[in-house]
Amino acid sequence: MPLTLKYVLVLIATFLLSLVLTPLVRFLSFRIGAVDKPNARRINKVPMPSAGGLAIVISFTLSTLVFMPMILKTHIWGQSYFDYILPVVLGSLVIAVTGFIDDIYELSARLKLLGILIGAVLIWFLTDFRFDSFKIPFGGPMLHFDPWLSFLLTILWVVAITNAVNLIDGLDGLVSGVSIISLTTMGLISYFFLFGTDIFLTMTIFVLIFAIAGFFPYNYHPAIIYLGDTGALFIGFLIAVLSLQGLKNATAVAVVTPIIVLGVPIVDTAVAIIRRTLSGKKFYEPDNMHLHHRLLALGFTHRGAVLVVYGIAMFFSLVSLLLNVSSRLGGILLMAGVAFALEIFIESLEIWGPKRTPLFKLLAFIGNSDYRQEVITKYRKKNKK
Repeated sequence: MPLTLKYVLVLIATFLLSLVLTPLVRFLSFRIGAVDKPNARRINKVPMPSAGGLAIVISFTLSTLVFMPMILKTHIWGQSYFDYILPVVLGSLVIAVTGFIDDIYELSARLKLLGILIGAVLIWFLTDFRFDSFKIPFGGPMLHFDPWLSFLLTILWVVAITNAVNLIDGLDGLVSGVSIISLTTMGLISYFFLFGTDIFLTMTIFVLIFAIAGFFPYNYHPAIIYLGDTGALFIGFLIAVLSLQGLKNATAVAVVTPIIVLGVPIVDTAVAIIRRTLSGKKFYEPDNMHLHHRLLALGFTHRGAVLVVYGIAMFFSLVSLLLNVSSRLGGILLMAGVAFALEIFIESLEIWGPKRTPLFKLLAFIGNSDYRQEVITKYRKKNKK
């Protein structure tokens, strides 16, 4: 049987395994108390089983440690697929266990961070998924980092992306859908555009996609089970680890690509940190001003808000694909256009906070003579005082 057909069968098995396991995990969640109860910050009106990500964890682990080694006998750079994926799975299982315990007992932020740090440290010591080099985009030099700096940057990247994905887990199907879109783009780019990577990376990405896809029908609105921290942290961690291969690639756009692909969680988290800091709050203090919260506040339905975020994720994915076929000037112009459009979108939804619209004010200053004169007059009065 051709390897391609065997791989397709593995993907189908991964999907079906996740599809079958999810109802069983739902039953287990109720029995062990992994349930999200309604409160001021949660969307659900009735208790909902969480820890649904356990189905994804089990199906991904079985597929990568059992099914994939059965069909992949090839050694790349002297390494079998099992040797390649085992450390990644070990690190991700640490994250999954951390999330699973949190779904039952609600761990403190410090204990959750400790779990993520342990998983990230395992990745750095046991794999070559490291932030050890960085190509400055659009004509800049290639930077190589000392081991101590590589360690810090790797840990920082894994922790930041894992938490960013977890933070957008606020609506039915949001993380699972956005992750499928982002991972699909990562898989295509790793296969067609990343030089120096191996087929193991691409195959692993698509196994994760099919594991999430099997869970997705139960999680899409109206959901009957949530990912919980078990799933959100697990998916975020794997996305962070797998995307590290692009960050150390020798091509300039490969550096920008994973950041653009993960645009939704990265931008939402970065804006939240800035917004809370400007408001005098602690940057990690939760609020109801995330992208999905603002969409609901503007009158979008639950499903409508999720579909809008899917659309934004697809937009970022399209941009990342275009970057890989653009010239240097085209890439710069594309990034400038994305930044401009993104700022307009953020200010339109008041995600920075009420009345924090610097771009709108700048455009009004340029194009509205009355507003310009008003600003100049206020500035002169203020200086006189």
